[in-house]
Amino acid sequence: MNYAKIKKMDVANGRGIRVSLFVSGCTHHCKGCFNPEAWDFEYGEPFTEATEEELLKDLEPDYIAGLSLLGGEPFEPVNQAALLPFVRRVKERFPEKSIWAYSGYLFDADMLTGKLGPYEITRELLSYIDILVDGEFVIEKKNPQLRFRGSENQRVIRVQESLASDNVVLWDDAEGLVPD
Repeated sequence: MNYAKIKKMDVANGRGIRVSLFVSGCTHHCKGCFNPEAWDFEYGEPFTEATEEELLKDLEPDYIAGLSLLGGEPFEPVNQAALLPFVRRVKERFPEKSIWAYSGYLFDADMLTGKLGPYEITRELLSYIDILVDGEFVIEKKNPQLRFRGSENQRVIRVQESLASDNVVLWDDAEGLVPD
């Protein structure tokens, strides 16, 4: 897997100050995508053990709330396989920090149905993610007033609650609360 960029102090892609990893490779090709160069699976730099160590070091400070995974597309099957061991390490080392992921795939229609490669990998990867923003970006539904998402069709999902209840549990923008 390659990655397009790393943001060491990102406040736009999840609650608090976060470390954000933008992976390379995406087959959605959403019209109006903010990161179209990352559609190419070969774009950027190889995601190596040294990259993982750098990210783990970046996550150490107490003021860092957690890790955000974006793209490209973190849930492309090839990206899942590369991300899973890393995300596992993040949760083991920093259990108090949240992991957010952004995906054009739908949680219930794609991820939980085994459509994205080996289901065991998808399910384990989801087991480490706290918040998922799902759904393709739709430029006709773009709304800059939304928190943590770009278009009105996208959902902010509380993953662990959703997995436990077997229903999609959304964070409600109207609550005025920022999800963990």
